[in-house]
Amino acid sequence: MDTARNKARDVAVATPPAGTRDTKTAPFKRPLAGRQLAPRFAILVVWAAMIAVYWGTEPALFPHVGTFQTIFGSQQPLVFMTMALMCTIVVGEFVDLSVPAVFGFGATILPVLVVNHGWSVWPAAVVAVAGCVVVGAVNGYLVVKVGVNTIVVTLGMSTLLVGISLWMSDLNTISGMPSGFQKIALLDVGGLPISFYYGIALVLGFAYLLAFTPLGRHMRFTGASREVSRLSGVRVDRIRFGSFVFAGLLSGVGAVIAVAAIGGYNATTSDTYLLPVFAAVFLSTAIFEPGRFNPLGTLVGIYFLETGILGLQLLGLQSWVSQVFYGGILVIAVTISTLLHRRAT
Repeated sequence: MDTARNKARDVAVATPPAGTRDTKTAPFKRPLAGRQLAPRFAILVVWAAMIAVYWGTEPALFPHVGTFQTIFGSQQPLVFMTMALMCTIVVGEFVDLSVPAVFGFGATILPVLVVNHGWSVWPAAVVAVAGCVVVGAVNGYLVVKVGVNTIVVTLGMSTLLVGISLWMSDLNTISGMPSGFQKIALLDVGGLPISFYYGIALVLGFAYLLAFTPLGRHMRFTGASREVSRLSGVRVDRIRFGSFVFAGLLSGVGAVIAVAAIGGYNATTSDTYLLPVFAAVFLSTAIFEPGRFNPLGTLVGIYFLETGILGLQLLGLQSWVSQVFYGGILVIAVTISTLLHRRAT
């Protein structure tokens, strides 16, 4: 009994009364919160500093409405392609190399059918999107059902689709889409084309899906651990297959909007999207949710990269600077992602 009383007395002495605060540990709460916030918004600070530098060094060129319209009004293809890549990355398929080629495949089908074969615009658009969805389904079947390595499947599919697109277009730029079709992409809304708002809506919808829906949580669980997710009752294979199909759908829709904006397409440009797409998606792991791929961070990454490249070009650097900038950012983003993931685990 005496021993029990002594233990109770020790517990009472060690436990601070309600409403009091531990003066020794309280001062560490604020620095800890600062350390948590710093990685989330560091890229935004760098972005603001970048704008300030370009503003000061090129006051005659950079600080104009047209410059910001170029930055925010010309990246719709990247927004759709990055969200397509995000579909597969979230569920653990990190290297879908076929996304730009699927986009180019759909963007080639549409003008070829309309200009070369006299189809109406909307049936041709449906065929283009359906073709991209079929490609996504084939990718998903080979990776999920057959078990072929993702890199092998998507790299081979990318090469195949680029070849087919070049054959369909006869190595030429196919242009001459009806002028009225451009309105679905170029209609001016608040000084920016309506396609910009399509991208914003897509990113917000994807972010909501991942954060607040059971499907989004199951996608995250699948990406974190397939076996644990399967044991928990998650239909892992169905989610993985569906991610490839939906990636094809987003690529197809983005291709239709892009063709409407530029009035045609050149299949040789598909390969130029690969590095920007991966750079923006991996850069998202250093924005808002450190160590995790996220749609909002990807959107910021797209415009961060475009701001950097446009500013460097205004400073007089040649077009090769885009490759250097995208390549450097991709290496940095992957390194940051690796370090943050290592710290989290």
